[in-house]
Amino acid sequence: MNPPKLSIIIITKDEEDSILECISSVKWADEIVVIDSGSMDSTVEICRSFGAKVHIAKDWQGFGKQKNRALALVSHEWVLSIDADERVSEALHSEIEETIRSNPLNSAFQISRSSSFCGQFINHSGWNPDYVTRLFKRGEAKFSDDIVHEKLITNCQIKNLSSPLIHLSYNNLEDVLIKLNRYSSDGAAMLLAKNKQTSVLSAVLRGLWAFLRTYILKLGILDGRMGFILAVYNAETTYYKYLKLMMLNNKELG
Repeated sequence: MNPPKLSIIIITKDEEDSILECISSVKWADEIVVIDSGSMDSTVEICRSFGAKVHIAKDWQGFGKQKNRALALVSHEWVLSIDADERVSEALHSEIEETIRSNPLNSAFQISRSSSFCGQFINHSGWNPDYVTRLFKRGEAKFSDDIVHEKLITNCQIKNLSSPLIHLSYNNLEDVLIKLNRYSSDGAAMLLAKNKQTSVLSAVLRGLWAFLRTYILKLGILDGRMGFILAVYNAETTYYKYLKLMMLNNKELG
């Protein structure tokens, strides 16, 4: 019997600085499907140089819907979803191949991410452990339609893989500020779609809680200087998300 085959799905936009290492780490897969949102750099060319099947979809509707577009294009029985800032180590590669060869029934698999923030891997702050469900059989799962922080929806039993997925999430402070603006805008749009309301006071209190939760409750203080910076980042992202929601609420009323 031939071993099951694996498809990789990746969504991209202007990822030339990270996509080479990402796609190199999964070049062993039977198929790589990329949905690109209109990159202006060399992302598409890099992906195609590795034999990836690249599809352009410029009408961005959020991370969840974009990943579902990629999922609809895969050809093989098993699917692994990764992001452009993630890397599959040799240990994880071996574990994935061993897992799908065993052909488990009604199972999907979550992987713990080992994530870095401005060059430092974070061991606390709510980032470790950080389990994400990414390995599953085609047709037995799909992504939520959330604009950001999408989740995999499945009725399968979720099991754990032991090898971590390397996540190089924020390269520098410039990257932090870009993502702060993007994630707070996307988060506000999600809340607006759910008819949520807020105020300046609520935005301030929620931002303060995000800081305390990250730095104190989730032991970010043990991550040193970067733990503090990450807590401030979480606080600011939360504050601006609700402040932007308030502005959107006012616009709707006006």
